[in-house]
Amino acid sequence: MAAAEQERLNRLKHTNRFSGDAVRACFDHAGIGFEHVDSVAFFFDEAWTDKELFHQYVEHSDVTTSSARELIKDRVRELFDFQLPDDRISFVRHHDSHAYSVYPQSGFDDALVVVMDGRGEDASASVYSAAGERVELLATKGPSDSLGHWYTAGTELLGYQLFDEYKVMGLAPYGNPDTYRPVLDELFELRPDGDFRLDHARLRAAMFSAGFVPRRRGGTFEQCHMDFAAAVQQVTEEAALHMIGHWLRETGHSRLALAGGVGQNCTLNGRLLREQHLRDIFVHPASHDAGAALGAAIKVEAEKTAALPRRRIRDVFWAPASPRPEETEPLLKKWAGHLDVEHVTGIEKRTAQLLADGKVVGWVQGRSEFGPRALGNRSILADPRPADNRQRVNLMVKKRETYRPFAPSVQAESLHDWFEFPEDIAAPDFMVFTVPVLEHRRTELAAVTHVDGTARVHAVDREVNGRFWRLLEEFEALTGVPVLLNTSFNNHAEPIVDSVEDAVRCFLTTELDHLVVGDLLVSRSPRDREARTALVPRLRPDTRIVRESGPGRVERAVVTGEYTKAKRVPVGAATAALLLSADGERSLAELSSNLTGPGGAETLAEVELLWSERFLDLAPR
Repeated sequence: MAAAEQERLNRLKHTNRFSGDAVRACFDHAGIGFEHVDSVAFFFDEAWTDKELFHQYVEHSDVTTSSARELIKDRVRELFDFQLPDDRISFVRHHDSHAYSVYPQSGFDDALVVVMDGRGEDASASVYSAAGERVELLATKGPSDSLGHWYTAGTELLGYQLFDEYKVMGLAPYGNPDTYRPVLDELFELRPDGDFRLDHARLRAAMFSAGFVPRRRGGTFEQCHMDFAAAVQQVTEEAALHMIGHWLRETGHSRLALAGGVGQNCTLNGRLLREQHLRDIFVHPASHDAGAALGAAIKVEAEKTAALPRRRIRDVFWAPASPRPEETEPLLKKWAGHLDVEHVTGIEKRTAQLLADGKVVGWVQGRSEFGPRALGNRSILADPRPADNRQRVNLMVKKRETYRPFAPSVQAESLHDWFEFPEDIAAPDFMVFTVPVLEHRRTELAAVTHVDGTARVHAVDREVNGRFWRLLEEFEALTGVPVLLNTSFNNHAEPIVDSVEDAVRCFLTTELDHLVVGDLLVSRSPRDREARTALVPRLRPDTRIVRESGPGRVERAVVTGEYTKAKRVPVGAATAALLLSADGERSLAELSSNLTGPGGAETLAEVELLWSERFLDLAPR
């Protein structure tokens, strides 16, 4: 009925906070409360989770100790005023949770099910044989040989951090893996029966001994960094292909279902698609731990009902709410002076013309997607033909490295006219496979074709997303190309937008040309800049303004967040004073009389920077 990730609602990217907002949103959608809930499923083993909590309590002696079960009950009691009985809480082993997300939702009657990630409790990879309602564990790999930890270790040497692994995947095609394979081969070995050795713990020392200079965060990418990324990716692919290939032969399965964080490595998935001679392959569109939470619920349900229904999912438009036309237009009109709003009959045709004319558009339709990919309901769209559009969208919206590729969305009927995708495999409803762009089409799709001639393709079926399909149809009528550049609708500091308010915030803090919400075309008002001082600032609940010593031991004000890995943004004294006096009622102009005077432009620029970094919000009264 509904599924939501907490980050979409509390707007903290990769948040690790309790998912109370997401639970409430799903309850509201279904019209239920906790008293109607039969079971709560948690996607890790109970004893293992308690052990992990114990380590946290040792490191943070000021935190009151509690078990995982009691913590869940405490959060439910605090947020929902409900005493959750012990017998309604179930803990499911982590890789079982992933397996039970992907196998039932693949729709397969039988399959090899493979889960690969950093680690579950005592496994980093698990292989299952599934047939009918039976899912049988065949083999596991321990954490010491973790493909997920291997990739994360490489990610850190490239100046990135956890959750940035996809950036390394995008960098790898620029490098030559042979440069560092002799070093990595000392840590890597393929063994009989699909086994392998992969010593991620020694990667840093091995690269140091080889004279490799790690990239510092924000530093320039040298060729050595690209070569290293290529080698890390190549080893990952070889290990996974070796293991999966063996178990396909051993079991005789011709269908593959794949989940876990490594399942988001679309380049690996593309090789599995092309090289394993499969009848079909299904990679869960939420292969990360949000998908594991879903799988834990499915497994508990299966155990209670003694049945495991299987149905191929074609979309993940599962958000608990969608923009209602009768509410959207009044909301947008509150931004008079900042936004110009026009109701358009035939919005697909009008948007296609804007895209063909070189505009970049934020596109909001229906319920938002579950998982990390925008699939045509919360997307930023652009013309896929001009090569300059890749750099343009990277800089104007994402504020990210210009080497990183964008994905194409294509009408499903035209998939094989533009991309090398096996004819006998179901078209990719989700962005989970990197495949070659047909060689004679690469210049036509210059903005979405990566340096190695590939793209992470998304096929749009008319029956799955009719409005997005019609937009592609209208774009083809104008350009002859049934493809659009499609990237997630968000800036660098936030998760994908969920609500209309999120979309407006992103639109006004980027250089997007237009925003489309339903049938409404939104443009930036010519008066937007001068009207900014009339907006009311509201600090996020977790934003903190602290004083610290800067360069030369000069004391300065810094804005940061009370959450994991929050940025730290130095601001001037005038900006700090304005923020400290913000009460959610007075406008910027009322809080600071000199915004239009000397020095005011700098203060306003700092406030707008903090808005774009999502430390505060600006909104009309």
